[in-house]
Amino acid sequence: MSPLRPLDQSAKLRDVLYEIRGRALVEADRLEAEGHTILKLNTGNPAVFGFEAPFQIVRDMIEAVPHAHGYSDSRGIMSARRAVVYRYEQDAAFPPFEPDDVYLGNGVSELITMTMQSLLDDGDEVLIPAPDYPLWTAMTSLGGGTPVHYVCDEQNGWQPDLDDIRSKVTPRTKAIVVINPNNPTGAVYTREILEGIAEIAREHSLLLLADEIYDRIVFDDAVHIPMASVAPDLLCLTFNGLSKTYRVAGYRSGWLVITGPKSHAAGFLEGITLLASTRLCPNVPAQHAVQAALSGVQSIDALIAPSGRLHEQRDAAWEALEAIPGVTCVKPAGALYAFPRLDPEVHEIHDDARLVYDFLVAEHVLLVQGTGFNWATPDHLRIVTLPESRVLTEAIERLGNFLSSYRQ
Repeated sequence: MSPLRPLDQSAKLRDVLYEIRGRALVEADRLEAEGHTILKLNTGNPAVFGFEAPFQIVRDMIEAVPHAHGYSDSRGIMSARRAVVYRYEQDAAFPPFEPDDVYLGNGVSELITMTMQSLLDDGDEVLIPAPDYPLWTAMTSLGGGTPVHYVCDEQNGWQPDLDDIRSKVTPRTKAIVVINPNNPTGAVYTREILEGIAEIAREHSLLLLADEIYDRIVFDDAVHIPMASVAPDLLCLTFNGLSKTYRVAGYRSGWLVITGPKSHAAGFLEGITLLASTRLCPNVPAQHAVQAALSGVQSIDALIAPSGRLHEQRDAAWEALEAIPGVTCVKPAGALYAFPRLDPEVHEIHDDARLVYDFLVAEHVLLVQGTGFNWATPDHLRIVTLPESRVLTEAIERLGNFLSSYRQ
């Protein structure tokens, strides 16, 4: 028998990275298999930190299971799409749209992938924030496009730098990605910034891609303003779902809403419909969770209130990080993460992935390095703020103790 021909991964994956589940996670899983307890602060997975799914959502999905075994419409079941329409009708500033402008997906991740596959030709550019949620960069590359990262300014509360965005628009630019509230920084963007981004999109006829999965997880006096509401005259795709606000990440239930003028984008939108059809349909039982989630009691409100668990955990993480010498952190205004900075004058880190790995081995706590979010310098970390306050405080104190003697 002749030797088998080597099979390597596709060249399309060369620039596709997802360090949230990278090398350090492999080591964390190995340590767990040996019997060690690992505190995994790498993914925003509410279920593993004791957040229960709202019972109305679970009940409706269970009741639907006996008749949810067939394919649905490729866009999703009508009751769920109407519930999404109703959700946004409560915001008078959000542009009107119809159920046929809603696509349900197996999580937002699938919808992002479908969008990029439909939108991009080789060499097309997409403006993406730095730091970013790395799936946007990965799916831009996988779709044949070129991710171009615009800077979010840490000195200005991680707000996007409008001048930097404008300087990076070229004739190949097709879209601007806006992640608000932001993962990994926790920033919530001001109306002035959002209107500035919309104006750049108008000047250059760019598609707006608004990742708003954390839109109802905001703290203190922060207010989330939908991107579509400041750009009703532009084509805007808004991505959202049940994973975070409703704590059912494993249900993989997300949606895409299309607003604004569409006649100039008929081919692109037909492409999304084509890709929605090729995957046949989203997970049907999980679609039945959408109406219950969006029309029922919004239990997230109690969690983000000043006495709520998510609010208290955000405070505990931020205070503990600020107490570490040589570490500063912009206080997160939303989402479920903190993105602290390690002062290079105090902590001389050349390889933040190695720092994360070494900290995991020493202290059995798993974080994610800042460069995993396409931040250019190895001086940041992302920490999930979902564990109880005492657990977060202890984990961050361990980080401080580790940093005090760590050298690369």
